Amino acid sequence: MVLVTIALGIFGLGVFGRLCGGGWTPATSDSARADAMLREHFRSGNPDLVLLVTAPRSVDEPQAAAAGVRLTQRLGTDSRVQHLDSYWPQHEPALRSRDRRNALISLRLLGNEHEVTNAAESIGREVASGTAPLTTTVAGRAMANRALEDQSQLDLVRAELVAAPLILFVLVRIFGNVVSALLTLSVGGIAVVGTLTILRALTEFTQVSIFAVNLTTALGFALAIDYGLFIITRHREELAAGRDVEEAVLESLRTAGRAVFFSALTVMLSMAALLVFPMYFLRSLAYAGMSVAALAGLTAVLVLPVCLLAAGHRVNRRRGELSPAGKRRDSAAVERGHGFFYRTARIVMRRPLVAVSLVPLALLSMASPFQRVEFGLSDDRVLSASSPVHQATEVMRNDFDVQATAMASIVLPGLTGSPSSPELADYARQVSLAPHVLRVDTATGSYIGGILRTPPTPLSARFSGPGGDWLSVATDAEPYSAEGRELVGALRAVPSPVPALVGGDAAALVDTKAAVGDRLGEAVAIIGLVTFVLLFLFTGSVLIPIKALLVNLLSLTATFGAIVYVFQDGHLQWLVGGFLVTGTTDTLLPVLMFCLTFGVSMDYEMFLLSRIVEEHRRTGDTAAAVAVGLERTGRLFTAAALVIAIAMASMATSHLTPLKLLGVGLTLAVVVDATLVRVLLVPAIMKMAGRANWWCPVPLRNAHARLGLTEDKSQAVA
Repeated sequence: MVLVTIALGIFGLGVFGRLCGGGWTPATSDSARADAMLREHFRSGNPDLVLLVTAPRSVDEPQAAAAGVRLTQRLGTDSRVQHLDSYWPQHEPALRSRDRRNALISLRLLGNEHEVTNAAESIGREVASGTAPLTTTVAGRAMANRALEDQSQLDLVRAELVAAPLILFVLVRIFGNVVSALLTLSVGGIAVVGTLTILRALTEFTQVSIFAVNLTTALGFALAIDYGLFIITRHREELAAGRDVEEAVLESLRTAGRAVFFSALTVMLSMAALLVFPMYFLRSLAYAGMSVAALAGLTAVLVLPVCLLAAGHRVNRRRGELSPAGKRRDSAAVERGHGFFYRTARIVMRRPLVAVSLVPLALLSMASPFQRVEFGLSDDRVLSASSPVHQATEVMRNDFDVQATAMASIVLPGLTGSPSSPELADYARQVSLAPHVLRVDTATGSYIGGILRTPPTPLSARFSGPGGDWLSVATDAEPYSAEGRELVGALRAVPSPVPALVGGDAAALVDTKAAVGDRLGEAVAIIGLVTFVLLFLFTGSVLIPIKALLVNLLSLTATFGAIVYVFQDGHLQWLVGGFLVTGTTDTLLPVLMFCLTFGVSMDYEMFLLSRIVEEHRRTGDTAAAVAVGLERTGRLFTAAALVIAIAMASMATSHLTPLKLLGVGLTLAVVVDATLVRVLLVPAIMKMAGRANWWCPVPLRNAHARLGLTEDKSQAVA
């Protein structure tokens, strides 16, 4: 097994260098099709590489201008360059900063995404010297992707260096010995290595996001530790009850293993809901989440029992059990269930209405900032403020006229215009009248406010090609703003001679939001149906799955509110680490958070319900079952929440805002779920429901019995 894991690990490491940035916009959307046509048919569109060229005083001084012309000519003959636009020698005003110290050279490069990224990095190194008195800084899509990839790998190493020793320390304190801790970590190691291997294989067939590896590592260890904790803890209880090693392993699999199986299946199918979205960013994270959940569950129920058999009594602490705080517990008190969590459950159930009123009120208060969410898409500002790519892009954003950086494009497939084309000219005039449009350039000239301001020049020929015509639209609207959305709506509303494709950053955001909105209901329905069916199969109850769905949704809204409060509004940066506040929340991250957090939170639901159901089948007393079930699993899922919080919080050390957001959001979700929800809200709701908790229509009860999923009461262990 060790040799197989090592071999898979060597193959899986090849995934680095084959990952992709982007993937935020559906490939079939109008904006993506417009950008693809600009690249393929017109050698235009968003550049892959932008050189920010800085002169000591002015880019128009003779020495600086001569160096700029030489640099432009040198790049123009480079076999890797498909097309370039340069300030030199035409001295295009839009490509010069307002203080005249900076100029732009934008390049579109040949090849697929990996070839373009490698070429951009190579060109950036080559022009870093030999351009005196000019200095160059790189920006653009390809360099942003490379910066994201490099930073994500550094963040991965940092996260593991921070999390691994802390997790091992906590596990040793929980179990009281190193053997049990290492067995739990080994489950995570196998799951992560296996998932990296799957991702490496997937890169041969589809694009995989650079963030998939970070998610794989954090989620893999989090789930594996959950599953390992549950099975090993139950195994040790069985050993303490006098069973031999083999019997203890079998009983642990029958009880805890069953819960692990359902939990892993729930996480896997929750992540599968991301596959309904057409963006490869979400789809590749679905592949990662599904794979690591499946492998963590399979390793826990297939490999871990073999390791427990081999370890024998070494997994048990001979001097007695240690709590998460490391203190000896009275085994007789544990057997009676009269511990901290038992007493807490009894106190809550004496006044259940108090918890049912106050906890939702607190969670809804936390959720209130989500009412002012403003959605956007990730750009260079997800990088740290010290990133050279971000710094160069900020100069472009702040020091150049808006036309140089805020552009929209309109592609008219199949329309071949000419300098005298009346259809194209009339359409361009109408577009120039749209709100937030400063100027429209096309094959028939330049238009401002419905008037032809500049007749066509030889450069206007670039707007026509065998695939049709296109228009460049200069705008004063920030792409990820209400004005940007208004601009896209206005451009798409202008009657066109042929179906028009509107592209650019603002259009990409509109298309992404539309794709998410169109498929969100389907994803929520999948998760709801999966959760209901699996919890019904697990418990034989109809009400308990409905309760779990509602409680999880309530918990998630609190997490979403906190994300907006921290990352959109910019509060508490001292606590989570610095990041650039853009005033928007990435459109796709709440979707990812929803599926991921919903699946992970079901871990605790499964673990708690497994003991509650077991105790209820033994005694028939709901209140006692809840109290004893919470006592027997409270320490377990609290410890698991602590370990998961460490694993997820390690992602918050990232210098990439999306990873930091996921780390903070998942950590908060886990903490809220393991405290307010499982310890306070769930006991109160189950107390108020009473016997209704176990209600099930006769046909469903018979179907559940025929499936053979009900544990034999005679085998239940208190």
